[in-house]
Amino acid sequence: MVTEGRVFTGWIEQRQLKIAVLIPCYDEATTIGRVVADFRAALPTAAIHVYDNNSTDSTAAIAAAAGAIVRREPLQGKGNVVRRMFGDIDADVYVMVDGDDTYDASRAPELITALVGEQLDMVNAARVTSEQAAYRLGHRFGNRLLTGMVGAVFGRQFGDMLSGYRVFSRRFVKSFPSLSSGFEIETELTIHALELRMKVREIDTTYRARQGASVSKLNTLRDGVRIARTILLFIKEERPLQFFASIAAMFAVTAILLAIPIFLDYFATGLVPRLPTAVLSTGLMLLAFMALACGLVLDTVTIGRREVKRLHYLAVLPIEPPTAGKRRSEGAA
Repeated sequence: MVTEGRVFTGWIEQRQLKIAVLIPCYDEATTIGRVVADFRAALPTAAIHVYDNNSTDSTAAIAAAAGAIVRREPLQGKGNVVRRMFGDIDADVYVMVDGDDTYDASRAPELITALVGEQLDMVNAARVTSEQAAYRLGHRFGNRLLTGMVGAVFGRQFGDMLSGYRVFSRRFVKSFPSLSSGFEIETELTIHALELRMKVREIDTTYRARQGASVSKLNTLRDGVRIARTILLFIKEERPLQFFASIAAMFAVTAILLAIPIFLDYFATGLVPRLPTAVLSTGLMLLAFMALACGLVLDTVTIGRREVKRLHYLAVLPIEPPTAGKRRSEGAA
């Protein structure tokens, strides 16, 4: 396994693949210099891009002094930064990581080797830590809950959906619409991969606590609610038939429960003594049929949208692993 890793790493260097390290930053002056230096040591040939998101400290200056290419994104929010990074940067392999120095840069070659060698579209670095301060209980619970919600609807391929350390293929990046504005961007990245049935993998990596004066910008409750809302919106957008069928079922069940006493009274006396309830029951049943009709129509629209995204994905040629190139050479000989 180690030998294969060395072969793939050597092949990456031989092919001179364009590797871009993308670091979204907001007030990370205490850590960004170390992050840039660590990724420069781990990936000497990579271009390191730091996108400053209206920092009030010296994040941009420190990143530039460390050798990073610094750009600014005026629209506040990590999702806005990722959208700009994916649109601006042209590369074969993209490594995205937070600028808080909590992720292990030395694992980057292994993540890239897996991406290229197995022809994956995304490698997710799942966080593993024994430090309580690194991964607070509220964050752990919220991550498991939200990851479970996405897994139940879209497929269980990830154990840490909210990791900020990922490696992407060019195919993934250039087919990603990027609609989110904040920390819910990780959810959108995950659902995009699952919806297009991309080849993905999750690799455990060390996660450490923030150092010194560095503080997390993630608010457990506020951002957790935003991510949960985003998941519900994506269920509506990507699974409209199931979403509206669920609403239709609730309306229909309520209507039937309200109508049962009315029918019993009618069969017993021939009268309808509770006319308002009968009208309400009829209205709820009509709403149920309308919701189901909306789901059927929107499901057709969603399939069309998915086909367009798939065509954009297929328009970008994949990177062939070294074994494929070797087989072609042997065949030509």
